[in-house]
Amino acid sequence: MTRKLDGKSILLVDDEISILEPLEKILRSRGFDVKIALSGPDGLALFDKYHFDLVISDLSMPGMDGLEFLAELKERRPDITLIIITAYGTIKTAVQAMKEGAYDFIEKPFEPLKLIGLINDIFERKKFWAMESKIYKKEGKESKGFRFENIIGYTPQMHSLFEEIKYISASDMPVLIIGENGTGKELVANAIHFRSLRKKGPCIKINCGALAENVVESELFGHEKGAFTGAVARKNGIFEMADKGTLFLDEIGELSKNIQVKLLRVLESSEFMRVGGTEILKSDFRVISATNRNLVEVVSKGDFRQDLYYRINVAVITVPPLRERRADIPLLAEFFLKRTCHDFKKNINAISRKAMGLLMNFEWPGNVRQLSNVIERSVARCKGDEILIGDLPENISNEKEKNEIIVSSPSQKLWDVEATHIANVLIIHQWNLKKAAKALNITRTTLYKKIDKYDITRPSE
Repeated sequence: MTRKLDGKSILLVDDEISILEPLEKILRSRGFDVKIALSGPDGLALFDKYHFDLVISDLSMPGMDGLEFLAELKERRPDITLIIITAYGTIKTAVQAMKEGAYDFIEKPFEPLKLIGLINDIFERKKFWAMESKIYKKEGKESKGFRFENIIGYTPQMHSLFEEIKYISASDMPVLIIGENGTGKELVANAIHFRSLRKKGPCIKINCGALAENVVESELFGHEKGAFTGAVARKNGIFEMADKGTLFLDEIGELSKNIQVKLLRVLESSEFMRVGGTEILKSDFRVISATNRNLVEVVSKGDFRQDLYYRINVAVITVPPLRERRADIPLLAEFFLKRTCHDFKKNINAISRKAMGLLMNFEWPGNVRQLSNVIERSVARCKGDEILIGDLPENISNEKEKNEIIVSSPSQKLWDVEATHIANVLIIHQWNLKKAAKALNITRTTLYKKIDKYDITRPSE
């Protein structure tokens, strides 16, 4: 059993004592509990003896190099955070180390303050996640609604999205969510709000594209009684209602230039007046915006104010379209199938392999929302206990089934394509490794190694 050190504990591993000793001194002066080792094996011996919060290791060391050391650490504790120190000629290897689980790398020669900044950032994040975990355990079922259970996916793209949500939720900065229609931008906004410090406040949502021009101002600012024909009573606007919470402006790119000016003024000063009123009101809210448009192009055409764009564009989250995360389709389809069967009181156990193949190959211009609608229609048409090709809508069932499932897009990296395809095949074969290896035309041993290499996990039931 490892022994817990006092305070924030760091293990330094480098074969150069001239680097270790000054760094140890600086870190100790900053309040860190530090142990040093001159080789990978010595570092592992200390790692087995003490519980460290962070490990900082040189990449190029005789005997056991940084990659081997990283592999051994991850074998012992998969959650350990490791920073790699690398020389100029080993940047590619450092990048490889990050793919295999290192948190970040820093290049020699480095300024100690730069490393201190990176270390402080790591411990701040650890502190936030620990607090978040404690809150979830305390709140139990009450907090389940807006956690990641409502955003379904386990592909690399979705893991990246989840990490962005976690990071952005910790601050109060404005967020712009970009994505095609039906990708789940509102679910992302929900997740950010619930994970933020404002989660006990309201999350007020408004679809800017669904409001008529003559009522937008009243909806945003509220109005006084008698402000205009039909204003028979005072009404609070969404700025007022969002106080101490989050304001979600969906399809913000649809706002008129006139309303954009007024919105910018509120975001800059947090002050506004109701329509027909004279009292200056204040509201403290975080703004999250969403759009399916390319706002950079809209700004260049003069249809969206540049200053407002910069105001809402502090942090950006891009929600990937469904065609770029096809390995999530079976997971989503099964979820929608269970939900729809419950609502329709039908007993359908599965989606046939051929029907699933068509779903996997479809382009999904309407994204996740379209997939949900397709499953609902298929459940309504299905006469048996399994959805077949004939139960799918005609625009999908008439598509020619392809022998190979499309899993990539031009923006994906090669390792993402391979990882996604392997995960895809495993799902299709219900994680029967023998069948999956045969379909991939590789040995089962090779499949084991690739599952481990890409950290592919079986989706929970």
